[in-house]
Amino acid sequence: LQIVHILNMTSAKIISFLLRPEESLHSLQIRIEFETGISTGNQELLLETGICLDPRKPASQCVIDGVRGWDSYMVYLFDKSKTVYDGPFASRSLSDCVNYIVQDSKIQLPIPQLRKVWAEAVHYVIGLKEDYSRLFQGQRAAMLSLLRYNANLIKMKNNMVSASQQLKAKLEFFHQSIRLDLERYSDQMAYGISSEKMLKAWKEMEEKASQCAQAEDIGYLDEQIMALHTEIVELQKSPYARRQGEVMESLEQRAIDLYKQLKTRPPDHAYSDSTDMVKIIVQTVQSQDRVLKELFGHLSKLLGCKQKIIDLLPKIEVALNNIKEADNSVMQMQGKRQREIWHLLKIACTQSSSRSLVSPSLEGTASTPAATWLPQSCSEHAPHPLSSMATAGDGENFVDVIEENMNYLDRFSSMLQEAREEQNNSLMVS
Repeated sequence: LQIVHILNMTSAKIISFLLRPEESLHSLQIRIEFETGISTGNQELLLETGICLDPRKPASQCVIDGVRGWDSYMVYLFDKSKTVYDGPFASRSLSDCVNYIVQDSKIQLPIPQLRKVWAEAVHYVIGLKEDYSRLFQGQRAAMLSLLRYNANLIKMKNNMVSASQQLKAKLEFFHQSIRLDLERYSDQMAYGISSEKMLKAWKEMEEKASQCAQAEDIGYLDEQIMALHTEIVELQKSPYARRQGEVMESLEQRAIDLYKQLKTRPPDHAYSDSTDMVKIIVQTVQSQDRVLKELFGHLSKLLGCKQKIIDLLPKIEVALNNIKEADNSVMQMQGKRQREIWHLLKIACTQSSSRSLVSPSLEGTASTPAATWLPQSCSEHAPHPLSSMATAGDGENFVDVIEENMNYLDRFSSMLQEAREEQNNSLMVS
């Protein structure tokens, strides 16, 4: 038989189920809902390691084979709709015999009967300690689950910070690039190539890039995560995160020793009271009440931190998506602007080529007279109209190179015109 023992952390009660062959976890949860009133959607079933049961696996995952055996392994049930657990809970009920001596600890009972009553009393004290131990294991499972959630939160936070830093660097590069492009464009637009539509588009890109900078602002999320991380560290350091059952263990040992002393007494007709044993019972109940109050107070803080993480994870997802969208937008704008710059360069080179084709034809019609009538200073020092193209590979701005070529072409054409006029005048005189 496969039997699963589930400790309901909301009521501190154990419920056990016989698992049917190949029973699904959802089927088991329906049975748990019937017994506890906790809906299947609000049930969180944790193993001792803090791992949540996998709904894709069968219910037999609750039963772990090993040295400890099936009868001592526990699964811990939490209600996800609650973050505050109202403890401590009522201690386990007394048997009739133990209740009899608790009501009147000075009543005299024969030694054989007293042995039986005290044996039940020792069992009761041990049971109180074990109840606390199981609840402490449930709190520890909740802590381990919280640390798993926190590890996932830190991983997502690191991804978010890395993406934000990359976006910030790209935005800085984009802003510097577009400022330089706008400055260069303004310098040449008066005598070079101009496009109001393109200029407007570039300025709109600059404004859109400023809006994209809002996506990199994750400071408010980072502050919440750091505050939550500090809170979790404090919970780990808290003394209530460690076992507090030393007093109960000591009382358990005292009850066992007291029973052993009684057991060595001869079964004669002597009588004795139960004053010492009743004191141990009362002290154990009081100690359990105190440590459970501390335990459930600490557990409520753990569950509160876990809920904060659950609430933060979607916000980080949204921030990551916003950063990715802004990053894609910046890269698209950068690519579009570069394509427009190369388109401008293509237009400028086309215009320069068309002017270069006109100059040689003019030069061929009047090359000799022009050479005769050009002033010596001009003929010696006038550079070739395309000579500046040789410097384009030296890193100069393409727009400046094109401007120089156009200036040289204009000057050369005017000199050709002057030479042609002087030649016509000389012909008329002769």
